[in-house]
Amino acid sequence: MFAPEKTPHERRQALRASLASETITKLPGAFNPLTARLIEDIGGVEGVYVSGAVLANDLGLPDIGLTTLTEVAHRGGQIARATNLPVLIDADTGFGEPMSAARTVAEFEAAGLAALHLEDQVNPKRCGHLDGKEVVPRDLMVRRITAAVRERHDDAFVICARTDAAGIEGIDEAIERAKAYADAGADMIFTEALYSEADFEQFRAAVDIPLLANMTEFGKTDLIPAPRLEELGYNAVIWPVTTFRLAMGQAEEMLRDMAQTGTQEPWLDKMQHRSRLYELVRYDEYNQFDQSVFTYSKDTYQSTFQTESE
Repeated sequence: MFAPEKTPHERRQALRASLASETITKLPGAFNPLTARLIEDIGGVEGVYVSGAVLANDLGLPDIGLTTLTEVAHRGGQIARATNLPVLIDADTGFGEPMSAARTVAEFEAAGLAALHLEDQVNPKRCGHLDGKEVVPRDLMVRRITAAVRERHDDAFVICARTDAAGIEGIDEAIERAKAYADAGADMIFTEALYSEADFEQFRAAVDIPLLANMTEFGKTDLIPAPRLEELGYNAVIWPVTTFRLAMGQAEEMLRDMAQTGTQEPWLDKMQHRSRLYELVRYDEYNQFDQSVFTYSKDTYQSTFQTESE
């Protein structure tokens, strides 16, 4: 009841099987554990994604490498424990040098996560769809990946390498980096901030391991539907900030309206009803469990510790 029915290893195996299938693996972003459970409950997807940008923004911070390994592993673990779906998490640059990337793998495996991605930006990093990014030398990123792969204890845990080089050094360099990262042991390549379908097609033609597409809003990439990405040969797609942006956008509209009217009543139809919330948090299941272990009443209760006078 307090943990997923599927073990971390089973969820990792499920992710690998999905990536190896002919169907694209769909991973909507979850900004908290309950969103992950909602994603599973609705169905139609194969996993959950946890964005580093969302984790930072949720703390009121920009996505510039300010969160720590401890913070991200803790929140990622909370989200992973709320769902039977495999969870892919953003590990930014690995929180330091190659040895730190190795420790990141150990912490994320222990937290029950199914996969992570490491990127080749300098530390501290920037959002992948902003200008002014810098990437580390190719050999340094290869060392990050090598360290991460060597520290992996569960062979089913997926290590994805992200390259931000396309927007800095061009798509040809990004492809060469992707090939080097695959040779270093990466299981999948995250092609960040490509512009068009043509870019995705070029990358797919050149790299022969699983590829992940990022369909984030308001960025540099055209929003391509999952079925089309599947046709292009992509193995996975994430929508990293979609649920977070929608929740914040609706909350902002409601707060502005309530500041003027003094009531939330016009928004009731747009809210998740109490009954649906209770369904998602399994209120009845917990209540039944509580009743099953709470077996005494005021009429039958006897003190465990009795004095001689009693």
